[in-house]
Amino acid sequence: MDLMSLTAVELGKKIKAKEVTVEEAVRAALSAIEKKEETVHSFVTVDREGALARAKEVQKRIDAGELNGPLAGVPVAIKDNLCTKGMLTTCSSKILYNFVPTYTAEAVENLERAGAVVIGKTNMDEFAMGSTTETSAFGATKNPWNTEHVPGGSSGGSCAAVAAEECSYALGSDTGGSIRQPSSFCGVTGIKPTYGTVSRYGLIAYGSSLDQIGPIAKDVTDCATILEIIASYDTKDSTSVKREDCNFTSALVDDVQGLRIGIPRDYFGEGLDAEVKAAVLAAAETLRKKGAIVEEFDLSLVEYAIPAYYVIACAEASSNLARFDGVKYGYRTEEYEGLHNMYKKTRSEGFGAEAKRRIMLGSFVLSSGYYDAYYLKALRTKALIKQAFDKAFAQYDVILGPAAPTTAPKLGESLSDPIKMYLGDIYTISVNLAGLPGITLPCGKDGNGLPIGLQLIGDCFQEKNIIRAAYAFERTRIYEHSPLAQ
Repeated sequence: MDLMSLTAVELGKKIKAKEVTVEEAVRAALSAIEKKEETVHSFVTVDREGALARAKEVQKRIDAGELNGPLAGVPVAIKDNLCTKGMLTTCSSKILYNFVPTYTAEAVENLERAGAVVIGKTNMDEFAMGSTTETSAFGATKNPWNTEHVPGGSSGGSCAAVAAEECSYALGSDTGGSIRQPSSFCGVTGIKPTYGTVSRYGLIAYGSSLDQIGPIAKDVTDCATILEIIASYDTKDSTSVKREDCNFTSALVDDVQGLRIGIPRDYFGEGLDAEVKAAVLAAAETLRKKGAIVEEFDLSLVEYAIPAYYVIACAEASSNLARFDGVKYGYRTEEYEGLHNMYKKTRSEGFGAEAKRRIMLGSFVLSSGYYDAYYLKALRTKALIKQAFDKAFAQYDVILGPAAPTTAPKLGESLSDPIKMYLGDIYTISVNLAGLPGITLPCGKDGNGLPIGLQLIGDCFQEKNIIRAAYAFERTRIYEHSPLAQ
């Protein structure tokens, strides 16, 4: 039996039933990585010794009855912008090539408390800036469905690792669609929870008001189970929210009777690939046949989401990335004259082109003459987008649409045209601007056999609605394994 072909929850059950040991599960993941990593390149760091030592420790605690959660002993991969004590954390950037944190991110700690075994850190776009995982300083990750195509980004390494069955599940971060878009491209399932649900403590920030950590797995059950474990109130994170109800697995019911689903007409205009449109509308029809009330409506301000997002995200990035200057940690240029020259050379040599582009853009919109014209205007637009969603959710429980306008582009295509790459986030970024939860799951394939993703968006703190709709839709499909997973 191939342990890596099981879902995380299925593998957890086998470990609990003593059919499989934790060490066997971890060794299965490590051997899958050994076999496939040269082709996929989804990992930056693989901690073989640490994972095997941890497997023994977790096994003891399971045998002693201390650990009995659904994911105890199951191997997990972590996106390389989440701090892990004693393990290299690079954000896929040269400037952090040697950074080993002294503490672990809260979300990862929550997983470890539940008995998870971290096997390594996954590749990503540098500082989560990009939509293809090609801006990594350590080389591009490939899509397991077709290695000539990108896996999406910035959590492309995590999504590719799950799709190629190198790990049972992974954590990603989502600033403007970075969990949902690569999940769509790689044919896996990913959730971006409501802003504040999962602690951002230990997540190396890109856009602090937009970033949120979430799970990536094979199916909705896994994602709901993982989210239940990582969601927690954390006093170390000032944006963390105290939620009474984090029982997300209770929404795993095959029943959408009376659920009101809205389809924004604005999401189905020009720029949307015909095959993607057909697959997403077919999914809506499936849910309608299962008893959901499906209607079209107008969601205004969609065209303003991208400019507002890039102004806000780049402004926050220019502020957040100022700390990487070669003084306390990370890369420092070898030859310099004086402090300012050291800053300049370190940052010039340490950051890649996309990170530099966004830092410069952010510094520009925050500069004295342009602050009101760009940054304040973008914040007002963000508030209007939130109002438009509030209005929509007064009528609907769930908003349904595509996760991306196309399937995965070929490697190298997006890098030559950054504007085109930015426009690829059109369906995902307004969810971050409004702080809403969203889930992406597979709903078909295009003529080239590349996965198409369906996106379901919920109102703030209404993850259960999207989990319920996603689960009901998923019951009508079988999970398809990528060619590299075979």
